[in-house]
Amino acid sequence: MLNDTHRLSLGTAALSGLYRPVARVDAQQVLETAWDRGIRYFDTAPHYGNGASEGLLGDFLRERSGWVLSTKVGRVLSPDANPPPVVNGFHNAWPLKQRFDFTYDGIMRSVEDSFQRLGLNRIDILYVHDIGDPEAGTDTPHHRAQLLDSGARALEMLKAEGTVKAIGLGVNTVEICQELVGVFDMDLILLAGRYTLLDQSARAHLFPKLRAHDIRLVIGGVFNSGILATGPVPGAHYNYAPAPEEIRARVREIEAICARHDTPLPAAALQFPDQDPLIASTLIGTTKASSLSRNIAQFNADLPKALWEDLRANGFIQAGN
Repeated sequence: MLNDTHRLSLGTAALSGLYRPVARVDAQQVLETAWDRGIRYFDTAPHYGNGASEGLLGDFLRERSGWVLSTKVGRVLSPDANPPPVVNGFHNAWPLKQRFDFTYDGIMRSVEDSFQRLGLNRIDILYVHDIGDPEAGTDTPHHRAQLLDSGARALEMLKAEGTVKAIGLGVNTVEICQELVGVFDMDLILLAGRYTLLDQSARAHLFPKLRAHDIRLVIGGVFNSGILATGPVPGAHYNYAPAPEEIRARVREIEAICARHDTPLPAAALQFPDQDPLIASTLIGTTKASSLSRNIAQFNADLPKALWEDLRANGFIQAGN
């Protein structure tokens, strides 16, 4: 499904106005830059701007070929007569509201609606979005039962019929992956923020299980919400909140090691997940074409082997990486 062509991929949450408004011309420029620089795997979700991301991406890909597209299920959208100006942090959101639904019917409706919003004739990868997430309120027996009692059957049917080519999870927590791997068939997991230079919690318990079940990872959130891109500057964010001093101190040490090897911190952060063959793709997102071009160049830069050895010797890369 994913090959070396897809080692770097583009996520489109930011393009639908996450945290700040984004002009359509700017979003279009990011997509065009990604395409011109060789990115062919694009990720979206109904959650991103209540369908705005799917609409934007579908319009962009419609006249192109050779792309791979992933979207997600778990939320069903419906019209909202009185939408707030900012919805779930998205400033460019469509006037819709969402509810979680991991049942057979909910997943089938979500896929049908996504096809309508995308205006495309295929979806390659389908992820179950934010199941088992305490922050989203889906870490409950009720939501697990929805997925396991009927939703998983919908996923397997969609794949068997050829509606999608691959299925899996799109989540932020290692725990739900550990729980669900092996319970129903999946091909990929999109995991955000849990295999980075700062957080390698996925490695110890999840990696062996993934290898045993022939499941690969797409890694998002390589900058852990920003601090591995900006460095430990005042106001730097870690996991969607201001970074505590212990994290800033750790990043200062990592940054110093990178400096010894003439390597920008963001380049090391971008390339770290790609060192492991279990990682199928590294997913990045931005609202600026210039930032995307810089990230692509850093991902493709030739970094010294001694950098990784130094990071490992100082305890910043777990054994086995």
